[in-house]
Amino acid sequence: MLYLGDTARVPYGIKSRETITRYALESSLFLLNNNVKLIVVACNTVSAVALPYLRDILKAPIIGVLEPGVQAAISGVNSNSFGIIATPSTIESNAYQNRIKELRENCLVYSQACPLLVPMAEEGITEGEIAEKVLNSYLKIFDDTTIKSLILGCTHYPLFKGTISRLLGEGITLVDSAETVAMEVEAMLLRESLIKTHGNGKVKCFITDVPRNFNEKAERFFGSNLIEVSRKNIFELNVD
Repeated sequence: MLYLGDTARVPYGIKSRETITRYALESSLFLLNNNVKLIVVACNTVSAVALPYLRDILKAPIIGVLEPGVQAAISGVNSNSFGIIATPSTIESNAYQNRIKELRENCLVYSQACPLLVPMAEEGITEGEIAEKVLNSYLKIFDDTTIKSLILGCTHYPLFKGTISRLLGEGITLVDSAETVAMEVEAMLLRESLIKTHGNGKVKCFITDVPRNFNEKAERFFGSNLIEVSRKNIFELNVD
């Protein structure tokens, strides 16, 4: 598995559609130049804004996080009212909202952009007074709704699960699409006869810059297995 984190140019969620699409294409071409057989767009903003474009021009199978997240949100839920929190670009794209409404007629979708959560997650401010005050201001939009599931529409947001759950109370399922995406990857590899059936795999981690406190931040997201990941800096994405 090759992992590319575009640490030099994040966050994507506040950038224009054109910039997001260009960055996503450059990153995808880098991975393809390294002979990957499938690409997971593990970013809600890119999935919402640039995934159709990538699928149109690239030949490799591509999986985004939006569709699995929507499927997880609506499956087994009796309510016709859904919530989404995400970056400004993801919310403005209306990709989540439109897809839910395609699958559930006459439903209500409440969405809230949360631009402060990404930098807070990067700094480890996911619990405590500051996190609760910021999240409370964002989540107030859902107070008078009947939502039963809330999509965490950004890969950083699951780090806030504990605080969000306390603020929203019982009865609301927080949807993190990571597990659903992994299942879809396996299913696609099987369908395309691409799955590896022997030997042990390994992870190579590429980043485009080494930001301040990188190891601390990476440990927060990757967990205790970070030491097993091979890291290499890429300061220019060679996509020729």
